[in-house]
Amino acid sequence: MADTAVEHGAEAGGAGMPQLDFSTFPNQIFWLLVTLVVVYFILSRVALPRIASVLAERQGTITNDIAAAEELKTRAQEAEAAYDKALVDARAEAAKIVADAKAEIQAELDVEMQKADAEIAAQTAESEKAIAEIQAGAADAVKTVAKDTAKEIVAALGGKADARSITAAINARMKG
Repeated sequence: MADTAVEHGAEAGGAGMPQLDFSTFPNQIFWLLVTLVVVYFILSRVALPRIASVLAERQGTITNDIAAAEELKTRAQEAEAAYDKALVDARAEAAKIVADAKAEIQAELDVEMQKADAEIAAQTAESEKAIAEIQAGAADAVKTVAKDTAKEIVAALGGKADARSITAAINARMKG
């Protein structure tokens, strides 16, 4: 048995690795080429079309998304322009409304001022008339009091004065 083990070891040791055995190279090259052709056909007919379709789908999705983004950007710019125009129009309308309100208030104020001036003028005329009446009444009252006082003084002094001479003296004195 020992001899058999030595013989098998010698055979195994002498042959070496089969991949490096030059006598099997043509057979190995043949199967290498067959395997490469099979792998090429599997990749070119099955895997690469699937990968290409996934890449094309992704490219289409990206292109569609970019187009949609551009469209939305255009819409946003249009909306912003419309908003800016509406804002300018609203500000102009607000300024017009403010100007109209100021003009209306000023007109109402002018009318009320004229009414107030007319009322003040009327009250001033009435007051002046009342003051004139009071002054006339006061002058008459002063004349009456002066006449009565003059009669009493003349009578107290022991003299006699007639009403005509007293009235003439008081009128002359009142005129200046």
